[in-house]
Amino acid sequence: MENILTQAQSLAVPWIHSPFFDTLLERGELDDEMKAFVRTFSEQGYVIFDPKIPDSWMDGAREEVRDRFYIGSGNYYSDERRLQDGWFFGENIRRIANAPRVLELLEVLYGRKPFPFQTLNFRIGSEQKTHSDMAYFDSIPHAFMCGVWVALEDVDESNGPLHYYPGSHRLPTFNLHDLGLLASSAAANPVESVPRYEQFVEALMPTSGLARQELRIERGQALIWAANLYHGGCPILDPERTRATQVTHYYFEGCMYYTPLASDPGIGRLTPRKILRASDGSEVPQYYNGRLIANPGEWPPRLIDELQDPLPEAVAEPMRRKVSLLQRAFAALRA
Repeated sequence: MENILTQAQSLAVPWIHSPFFDTLLERGELDDEMKAFVRTFSEQGYVIFDPKIPDSWMDGAREEVRDRFYIGSGNYYSDERRLQDGWFFGENIRRIANAPRVLELLEVLYGRKPFPFQTLNFRIGSEQKTHSDMAYFDSIPHAFMCGVWVALEDVDESNGPLHYYPGSHRLPTFNLHDLGLLASSAAANPVESVPRYEQFVEALMPTSGLARQELRIERGQALIWAANLYHGGCPILDPERTRATQVTHYYFEGCMYYTPLASDPGIGRLTPRKILRASDGSEVPQYYNGRLIANPGEWPPRLIDELQDPLPEAVAEPMRRKVSLLQRAFAALRA
């Protein structure tokens, strides 16, 4: 048992995905209610919960984007359905993305501190085809990413609810290179390959044996989904209705972050991401197994402790402190 615990605690994957999950859950210090919550997420790939977001934040977030749903409305992506990264200008959007109850539960589920890095605010349903977020966002170690979907008004079958496949987070991860496509060449535009990926998923889901569900949810409720949970948007049956929602994507500290859609790992080409916190806009330090990366967002990564040309001391010393802090945190977790 001692060796099992040692291996379980040192494995660098989210503990909800660990082959030692049952052992870790049994030995954990969570109460029965929280253990049930964590087990549901581990088995189903999603949980519905009350994020305890004040009405004033939800109303404020809707107001902050009310007149911005058109193409080219600013220095961010927007169209008639959605607006990306409204946290740059919207105080209430930032508040929802950093809601204390959400961050608290995500840290329990993943065992690392979460941080929001992208927000999507919707006026109407997305009607997006079924997909896994791991085609778009991933980390090393893998799967330290998730999404949180908050209903800013009631959502039912007529205004384009979310659909999802419980248990699909346990399916293999599929990316463009699995489909025989080169994603990382200079001439490649990964976005143009998205329809090919969607066609694959459309064929995959009926053969998975998993049942599709639709999310009917009241204003103020939220859903957390694991990175590899397959989900999408249902058709809008009543075009007169809105479906105000906010989706926030979260990474977790202590990782390297990249875009699978534009990567070919088999030939050593990853497209790394430089990540900003959707709170104060600060850049997130990136690590490979506890070792600080000197050039986040660039490929190949360079580890601080392997640089032949040392950084200026004013830069290197704060980075060393962060490495030391993270190593102590890992040691405390293992203890």
